[in-house]
Amino acid sequence: MDMITVTAKTVDEAVTKALIELETTSDKLEYEVVDKGSTGFLGIGAKPAIIRAKKKESIEDKAMDFLSQIFEAMNMQVNITAAYNQEEQELSLNLEGEDMGILIGKRGQTLDSLQYLVSLIVNKGTEGYLRVKLDTENYRERRKETLETLAKNIAYKVKRTKRPVSLEPMNPYERRIIHAALQNDKYVTTRSEGEEPFRHVVIALKKEAASGDRKGRYDRNKGGRFERSDRSGGYRNNRRTNGNSASQTGSDASAETAAGEEE
Repeated sequence: MDMITVTAKTVDEAVTKALIELETTSDKLEYEVVDKGSTGFLGIGAKPAIIRAKKKESIEDKAMDFLSQIFEAMNMQVNITAAYNQEEQELSLNLEGEDMGILIGKRGQTLDSLQYLVSLIVNKGTEGYLRVKLDTENYRERRKETLETLAKNIAYKVKRTKRPVSLEPMNPYERRIIHAALQNDKYVTTRSEGEEPFRHVVIALKKEAASGDRKGRYDRNKGGRFERSDRSGGYRNNRRTNGNSASQTGSDASAETAAGEEE
């Protein structure tokens, strides 16, 4: 915001006039004294006090002013509301208006870009880091639900095919949603691969699950033997089958020998 110049008999009176003109309070006013002025002698040679003042810009004001300039350049009428959570160090901005799909863009890319630019503006020259969340028409929540459903569907496919699946490139926020959705799954694991902007999530079968599927379940209560769901192909049945096969082979050989002797 540009500074205004205010004159009055005294500095205090000039500050009061600046507060009225800028429609703000003293704790949100910045000013510098150009001339303290003087009363002169018996009113002769008196000079007015001069100050230059401006309204302090809050974090919300910085973000809203920046977005307003962008929307004005785009010839769009957008209503902006802001809420700053000081404890969480988070600034939430919501946009309302017509044709919000333009601001969302393909898979939220335009909205993400605007969010990134606002983050640069509000974090410039500040200590620490303020997280910015820009949303419109509840897009973030709807996108979150879509990604969680996608994660569960792909996890089911991985369990069925036992092959890893790579998802499309996503931003860090969306990758975190995928990781969080499957972090408690007993059979699949997730990891991020690649470099930005092509970094993506890979969903794969856990090694323990894959090993268990190949080798069967190890049962300590049964002498450390492997159990399979199909007992006909199990370790114990194979051993018995091999024994029976050997006995049967021996019997067949004896029968053939006896037949030969009879001839």
